[in-house]
Order: sequence, then C-alpha cells, then structure tokens
Amino acid sequence: MPRQVKTPTGVPGFRFAGVACGIKQSGRKDLALIASEGPAAAAAVFTKNRVKSPSVTAGARHVRSGRLQAVVVNSGNANACTGPGGLRDAEAMCAETARHLGIDAGQVLPSSTGIIGVRLPMDKINRGIAAAAAALAPDALQDAAQAIMTTDNGPKIAAATCRVGGRTVHIAGIAKGAGMIAPNMATMLCYVLTDAAVAPAALRPMVRRATDATFHAITVDGDTSTNDTVLCLANGVAGNSRITRGGEGEDVLEREITRVMKELALKIVADGEGTTKLVEVRVDGARSVAEARKVAFTVANSKLVKTAFFGQDPNIGRFMMAIGNAGVPVVEEAIDVALGRVKVVRRGLAVGTRESAAVKVMQRPSFTVHISLGMGDASTSVWTSDLGHEYVRINSDYRT
Repeated sequence: MPRQVKTPTGVPGFRFAGVACGIKQSGRKDLALIASEGPAAAAAVFTKNRVKSPSVTAGARHVRSGRLQAVVVNSGNANACTGPGGLRDAEAMCAETARHLGIDAGQVLPSSTGIIGVRLPMDKINRGIAAAAAALAPDALQDAAQAIMTTDNGPKIAAATCRVGGRTVHIAGIAKGAGMIAPNMATMLCYVLTDAAVAPAALRPMVRRATDATFHAITVDGDTSTNDTVLCLANGVAGNSRITRGGEGEDVLEREITRVMKELALKIVADGEGTTKLVEVRVDGARSVAEARKVAFTVANSKLVKTAFFGQDPNIGRFMMAIGNAGVPVVEEAIDVALGRVKVVRRGLAVGTRESAAVKVMQRPSFTVHISLGMGDASTSVWTSDLGHEYVRINSDYRT
C-alpha cells in the first residue's frame, strides 16, 4: 500500500472541480473537470467489453497522441448503447470543455458512468461544464472525486510521494466503482495524476503493468462494464529529468503509481454494493501465473463461494468445487486450502477439527483464502468481496 500521506487536496500543476448539473435526480455532484496547466503525458487503459460507451471510443481516440490537458466526466448517465448520437455527444463534451479552457478539443478525454441506454442531456452538461470551468481550483480534488460517484458510498482517493532525480514527485488518484466489477476493470473510472516529467512512451507500459497488477486483479460480481477507464496524466511540473523507457526513475515512479492504484482498487472492492468482506484469494503452487489466475478468479467469482463469505461458512466443498471448475489441470490429493492461518483442506481432505477456528477468521471484515495446488512454483493474488442481500436489493431497482 502507498506510504501514509495526508489525503491530498490536489497535485501541483492541476486544477479540479466537481459540480451538480442536474443529471442525478438526487441533486448531488455529477460533473467533474480536471485540467492541467499545460499538455501532460497521457496513457490509458479501457474496457475490453465489445459493447463500449461512445465516451470510451472518443477517449481512446484522443489519448493516442500521448498528450492530454483535460478530463471531463459526467456521472448518472453512461452514454452507452446510444449509437452515433452518443459519439457526437461525447465529442461535443470535449469541444465545450476545450472552448472554456482555451485548448484543443483533441486534448480532452471524456468519461461517462451511470445508467446505460439513455442519451446524455447535453443542455445540462453544457451548463455543468461552464460551471466547472469557472470553479476550477488547485485544492478541489475531493470535489472531483465526489462528482464521479454513482452507487459508491464515498469518494475514493489515494496518494503517494517519492523522490525522482533529486525532486519530490507527487502522485494522487481518484476512482469510482462499487458494482459490475471484474477483471479488465469494471464499471469503474480511475484518474491518476502526477507532477512527474515522463515521456509518453515510458508512461504507457507503466500504466498497463500497474493496471494488470491492480484493477485487473479485482472482482465484485464478475461483470465487466461498457465504460471502464484508467487514465494517468503526468504534467512535468516537478521539474525532474524526464523519465524515459528503461531510464532512471522509471521503476520508482511505476512502483508508486502501482501503490496508489492498488489502494484505489481495494477501496472499490471494499465498497462493493452490499459488501461486508474484502477477501484476498491467494493461489500458489501453480504451473504458471496464467493457471494461478484462472483458479483464483474462478474461486473469487463463484457465487457459492461469495455467499459462503457472506454467511461466514467455511464450507470446503465450495472452495474445492470452484478450484476444480477452473479448467486447469489439478490433482485433488495435492490441494491445500487455508482461511487465514487455519488449514481447512490438507491434501484434498477436509480438516474438520478446525471449523470453529475457520469461522472466526471468516467473521473478520478482511481475510485471505490461501490455496496451494502443489503443481509448481507460480503464484498470484486477486481480491474479491462477498455477495449478500444488499447487492440484490441495490441492483434490482438501480434505475429507479
């Protein structure tokens, strides 16, 4: 996790705003704006869902240059399944933002999150962009974090600092997400900002690797959304010698970006709709990392396993069932499973005498399921949540 730093109000060289423009019936903030004082190196990872929001399509097009200067985000409406009109709306958001900031529309990345299948109310959004541009402030990161929320219980912010080339570099990130969370991201948005000077060619692989280790290692319900976006902007205000691919400072910056993204990713799982548990599923003894991930995600996504987490029931049959369903060659007699430090399966057989101790582990708000396959040396971890009544309640009437 990132070193403990005071919750940031901003990042040098960036300004932020979060306003209410009337998309949400609740009247809460629903439009965020992030602006860099100059063009920033940019890298992004987007959803792999083949049904993509036009906002994702436009954002992917704009970030190809490796330089952006602003991000505009609306919540309450995903601008998904809206056809060519939705793409025009996304581009119009960029053009309106650019007009107020005096920059090129191609330097703006749009994002949307919320209800699918409804066109954006562009009159409200245009008024919101004008209000957000007027409200931009260097200490308003919290406002932007609030404005991107949908079913989140609260804003998600993380930060870190490090030394690069003798200069102090600041990193801060905001994210939203609570349901429809699965690898290849989820109905989640994340914006990581840093004042480091870094070449786009170095930033791109850095962000891909950090995303694979964090947002691609979480699951709440196994569903990958239409709008997922992770974006990193680096404006160079820190004044360090520009980090190049394979150059000095690359490892340090990537480590801190990954730490910030991991903290945000775990906050998303912990804030899953109706979640009461944050569970790490750790698989070792696999023949390859790919096989370890298959087993880990099969266990983490199993509805029977997740309801067992909710019920605090150390039912070893559910774990063994999921391990065997992963499509990975395993030897039943080689499998060990532990809840925390309490072994519940040894060499494929239940350790029945430890059930009361296992229940105590599962009563904790956070614990680890350790699975050893006894097949090799590869290992991995993913993070998941439980599944209970509240998740069903929230998602059964989400649109109302």
